[in-house]
Amino acid sequence: MSNVNDSLSILRHMTARRIWNLFLLRLSFSATRLLKVPVHFGKPASMSIEPTTSCNLGCPECPSGLKQFTRPTGKIDMELHKKLLNQINKSVFYINYYFQGEPFLHPRFLDLIKEAKRSRIYTSTSSNVHFVSPKKALEIVDSGLDRLIISIDGLTQKTYEQYRVNGKLSRVLKASQYLVEAKKERGSATPHLIFQFLAVKPNEHEIPQVFELASEMSIDEVRIKTAQLYVYKNGNPLMPENEQYSRYTKQKDGSYKLKGNPGNHCWRMWSGSVSTWDGSIVPCCFDKDAKHVLGSIQHNHFDEIWNASSYKNFRKAVVTNRQAVDICNNCSEGTKVWA
Repeated sequence: MSNVNDSLSILRHMTARRIWNLFLLRLSFSATRLLKVPVHFGKPASMSIEPTTSCNLGCPECPSGLKQFTRPTGKIDMELHKKLLNQINKSVFYINYYFQGEPFLHPRFLDLIKEAKRSRIYTSTSSNVHFVSPKKALEIVDSGLDRLIISIDGLTQKTYEQYRVNGKLSRVLKASQYLVEAKKERGSATPHLIFQFLAVKPNEHEIPQVFELASEMSIDEVRIKTAQLYVYKNGNPLMPENEQYSRYTKQKDGSYKLKGNPGNHCWRMWSGSVSTWDGSIVPCCFDKDAKHVLGSIQHNHFDEIWNASSYKNFRKAVVTNRQAVDICNNCSEGTKVWA
């Protein structure tokens, strides 16, 4: 029932204008797949906005955790965020306040959420919740945040810290309980709480137990996520033994390849966009180091960027030969993200 409530919550953020825009996006995406040339109508229906690149953990497959960015690091300015929001809020009904970094390290993160809620936008974020106290849990509920994805990638400290390096499982469990209690205290159905379990070899044996734990703690939903691995063709120590939990499949010669058939199309390129903390607009969440900056909110209106030749050329490259685009080589579009 809680999943149904979350879906209904998303629908409640739709307006006639946003529905029409979504129809135009679907129509143009279908035309593109049929004609095999880029046809694009409409504006983004969803956005990812990066609050900060800072992170307290050191996860092995994350450039933020490994401190390996080549792009500048920092946190989004409130005025820049307001400027972007005012430019996209007619079409965008869903904002994921996460790209790289730990969102709650932004000192005014919940003010970003409140600003989006004033524009009647569904808001989501993903966090390691190490900074959630009982007081902060109440503030999160009061902010209007619609969905909070809690990274819990192990049920013992030993398994948890093999991926969430420098993290403490006990803090995740306490924070989760604070959030459940805060929702009860406020009589609120939001945020929809999701235990996200990133399936890797050290923790895959604990997957059945995470559902039991979530039920005991009154967490709304559990999602088992397959891991993106930067090095995978010859295997990886993090790759699960059970292929059900992996994005990669073993071939006859012993090497591995991405599951599925990617094809020369991408719904994300048609329906959404990503803003880094400094207002740079990049094609999607797989461009973690912002190698393909298509424009900047600091210098141009978002609509100008969305319709600029740089964006059009990138869409054309994806439709022509997606595998030739570097950030598309390890992309989950066309494969299975959730196990």
